[in-house]
Amino acid sequence: MTQKTDKDAVSLRIQSILSDSQSELKEQQKVDSDSDSSDEETHQKTSEVRGKRPGNRFWKKDRKRFSSVVATRGLKRITWDQKEKLRHELKHAKQLSRTLKEERSRVKQETRERRQENLKRREENARKSEIVTVIKNTSKLKRLKKKQLRSIEKRDTSGKV
Repeated sequence: MTQKTDKDAVSLRIQSILSDSQSELKEQQKVDSDSDSSDEETHQKTSEVRGKRPGNRFWKKDRKRFSSVVATRGLKRITWDQKEKLRHELKHAKQLSRTLKEERSRVKQETRERRQENLKRREENARKSEIVTVIKNTSKLKRLKKKQLRSIEKRDTSGKV
């Protein structure tokens, strides 16, 4: 229960750190969107001058050259303190997940061992409760039917274990 809340807390802290940098990105995108609207107007004027598209395919747009494609600036750089916080939080999250995995594997191992012990105990109890009759005259075996022979099992009755 506490491990789940720890995970939630770690994820919330990471999100809060990243949200600070994302809010700055949103402000920058607003400024960029204002300049994009003027670019669209000039593009519409140039496309009107060019005329129809090949084969009257109205759904096809004019392709831009590679030189006109604007490269993205990437994410806003985060400060050293924020990087340290992120590293610390990631280490903490990995440590939590590692402990959870170890706990799960330990529980699985314990249940596996308990199951094997139970099976051994069952077999021992079944052997103890068996009713054994020793066949001294082996000529009787030749007279037995197939079904009766299937139920016969050889056992060591010397008592040495």
